[in-house]
Amino acid sequence: MAFLRREFSDHVLTLTMSSPDTRNALTGAEQFDDFVQTCAEINDDMSIRAVVLTGEGSAFCAGGNVKDMRDRAGMFSGDPFDQASAYRMGIQRIPRAIQSLNVPIIAAVNGPAVGAGCDLATMCDIRVASTKAMFAESFVQLGLIPGDGGAWFLPRAVGFSNASLMALTGDPVKADEALRIGLVSKVVEAEELVATAQAIAARIAGNPPHAVRLTKQLLRGSERNSLDEMLDKSAAFQAICHAEPDHHEAIAAFFDKRPGAYRKD
Repeated sequence: MAFLRREFSDHVLTLTMSSPDTRNALTGAEQFDDFVQTCAEINDDMSIRAVVLTGEGSAFCAGGNVKDMRDRAGMFSGDPFDQASAYRMGIQRIPRAIQSLNVPIIAAVNGPAVGAGCDLATMCDIRVASTKAMFAESFVQLGLIPGDGGAWFLPRAVGFSNASLMALTGDPVKADEALRIGLVSKVVEAEELVATAQAIAARIAGNPPHAVRLTKQLLRGSERNSLDEMLDKSAAFQAICHAEPDHHEAIAAFFDKRPGAYRKD
């Protein structure tokens, strides 16, 4: 059975991590492969315009398997060279796959997001939390560092000072504090969480698809490009947008005061 359960409706793909007995921990090659393959398939499917990621059960994602760490089993076995290779060829494939997505991905954080689970949430473009959510960049408390990209993603989500506070103490951050520091955009009751995330995804999916994808590219590019590089890229992207049939349809819909009817593929 696949780790990521899929539900597709009205151009929105909802992915549910479906291993509640392990609190959706990320420990096995099958899970890593599922993320990589799913992200590749999303990029190849133009009918998918937005993605929601959530967890089944009480947790969003419990991170790595601490029992395997204790037993030095699975990806935690072998000498330091073996373990470094296991990270590169294993869990680090997830941030690369999610970062490569052409469409926006929204994390619907239903419960604890701990360690790699916290980092997984920060890999997403938008985060919505249940009142039952909790975030913990807790690696340091186990004598570890964020090995899956958290040291890159977390400061970009909450700023250097807040990221340092989370990563150097390992202390948990509850949903209301996560909202205050900008780790999440909304906090809603548990029963409203997935519907809220899907509504945001539907709002995104209702816009011209080419503009959404190019806007995401620009936003991601701003993390590493200079202003001059961003302005040059923006000029090129805007010229492409002006030539797109969906741009002309959006203009017509604006004047007609109606929803746009954009390409179906």
